[in-house]
Amino acid sequence: MIVLLPPSETKRAGGDGPPLRLSSLSQPQLNPVRSALVAELVELASDPAASRSALGVSASQVAEIERNAALRVAPTLPAIRRYTGVLYDALDIDSLRGAEAKRASARLFIGSALFGLLRADDQIPAYRLSATSKLPGRPTLAARWRPVLEPLLAELANDHLIVDLRSGSYVALGRASGAVSVNVLAEYPDGRRAVVTHFNKAHKGRLARALAATRAEPGDAGAVAAVARRAGLRVERSGNDLTLVVPAVPAGPGPARE
Repeated sequence: MIVLLPPSETKRAGGDGPPLRLSSLSQPQLNPVRSALVAELVELASDPAASRSALGVSASQVAEIERNAALRVAPTLPAIRRYTGVLYDALDIDSLRGAEAKRASARLFIGSALFGLLRADDQIPAYRLSATSKLPGRPTLAARWRPVLEPLLAELANDHLIVDLRSGSYVALGRASGAVSVNVLAEYPDGRRAVVTHFNKAHKGRLARALAATRAEPGDAGAVAAVARRAGLRVERSGNDLTLVVPAVPAGPGPARE
């Protein structure tokens, strides 16, 4: 089983690994696109105004542009520890030990606008590039990634069940045909349901943790649902589509935030 995670916009700074070596990353067939994007981001970083426009960052986020300028020389971290935020907090990879940690390392993959597809232990620097970023004078990231990512995901699906937890913009970079998809709905006391926005990632993170650590080896959506239920999650199944149903959180005095 492969659990395909989304990346996060926020990333842990620094690292203790060597500078980026594309040749050391998994999925070497993606290296031509990776290499081109790294070169383009480093060059773009020399023009802060163009970088802000392409990457969707504000004038106060100069550190994001500096990260891209240093892509080739910055220290690295394993991808699973580079990304931060709500989903990764719920996954809590550092608390897994022994056999659970080994299973998680083998099962967890991460979609990336810069690197395409990463294994949990691939060493990467901090960077700024989202699936919806528009690099000047270049095709969309989806147009560049789809021709190489979709055949790769199809190849992986021949040997592994893929549970796809990515958001829509990252699914657009390369669809995983036949994958188990997961949505999150909030249920109100009167039975009404609504799409979860603010805490969607937290619930997917809990599911990812359960799937990463389980001794079971799910082979279909029903088996994935069974693992989720054993972890205390409420899940409904329709074919290859799973829905996590969670209690609606009452609105507080201010806007909820992820």
